[in-house]
Amino acid sequence: MNELVLTLGWIGIYSPMALGAIASSIGCAIAGQASIGAMLETEGGYGRYIGISAFPSTFVIYGIVVMFTLNRTVTPENAGGLFGVGLFAGLALLYCGIWQGRACASAINASKEKPEIFGLSLAPAAIIEGFGVFAFVFALVISAGVPGGGG
Repeated sequence: MNELVLTLGWIGIYSPMALGAIASSIGCAIAGQASIGAMLETEGGYGRYIGISAFPSTFVIYGIVVMFTLNRTVTPENAGGLFGVGLFAGLALLYCGIWQGRACASAINASKEKPEIFGLSLAPAAIIEGFGVFAFVFALVISAGVPGGGG
């Protein structure tokens, strides 16, 4: 039983990084596919499409920082806290990354038809980024209350 508890603690430490990487990969792939399609249908502005495609890459950075913040000796006393904070922060990052990729794809598709709305079309992606930042900051703040372990 003790091994299971400790394993859950370790899962909690590494979940934000792993789920953040998955989020960034999926989000960038979704936006990147729209970007490639837009480049085939337009005569210019390729750099901005590629730039938008990279927006979801921030979620892996947030996950890495949370992982390092949670990194400590895992004990039965702190394993539950590490698991809860890490897993749920990671899931929030995952969800934000996928949906931001979709919002970026929509912005790309809209701006290829109507280039003058390029900046405005990024607002939904920026709002989703804000939710990811909320999860990131929450994880950083709450991790301070998880005991450090004895080693």
